[in-house]
Amino acid sequence: MALSRPVGQGASARKYDLLTAIGAHGMAGGKVDQRLALRLITLITARYNWTLDLLTTGQREIARLWQVDDRTVRREMARLRDLGWLELRQQGARGRVSEYRLGVRAILAGTQHAWDAVGSDFVARMGGSVPAGTEVAPQDQNVIAFPLGGAPQAPAAESPANAVPGTSFWDSASAAFHRENPQLHSAWVRSLRVKNLDADEVVLLAPSRFHASYVHTHLADRLLALCRLSTPGLRNLRIEAAPK
Repeated sequence: MALSRPVGQGASARKYDLLTAIGAHGMAGGKVDQRLALRLITLITARYNWTLDLLTTGQREIARLWQVDDRTVRREMARLRDLGWLELRQQGARGRVSEYRLGVRAILAGTQHAWDAVGSDFVARMGGSVPAGTEVAPQDQNVIAFPLGGAPQAPAAESPANAVPGTSFWDSASAAFHRENPQLHSAWVRSLRVKNLDADEVVLLAPSRFHASYVHTHLADRLLALCRLSTPGLRNLRIEAAPK
């Protein structure tokens, strides 16, 4: 399994993938696993400093965030340390709170069993193996991986559509996005295809429902803005999942 810390270029996508993996693990388990997953996701989204790879939130603040008592916080934090999902960087002392970092390697290893529930594209993107009998489009295997150590490396991918900007409105927009963020392009944009274009709307096809949902939520506004550079009349960009 390949991985990296969710910092640097393409970090936003890796953050969402990591949170998705934790959530999927929780949903696949019982109430105890569900509670722990929800508490960790809430703590990460509310207090984790992704840039510094650092959590320095005090026990009382965590108790208030989770709406539990201090004893529960101590128990749950100890469990997260035992799982390796939180790694203690510095023990708190003399009024200073403890410092933690995310145990990305342990999180991925502990959640891999639930990745298939998200989708085959997610399995491929996380660097896991796709279950036998599951079809994955070739382009889905060239998405953001989690390279081991160091800064994330861009996938060895061809230029978008092998196109010279301007050959079509979509080729031009795709090329522009590739220049802005090659990793996000390889992960989410390169596999998109134009289904339909009318006077003011373009419909793009994504390889899966999960893929379509992610692009709609995180990238649609930027893609529409890039499409408008060559097609000013566009008012809407819609993402659909390609039929199986």
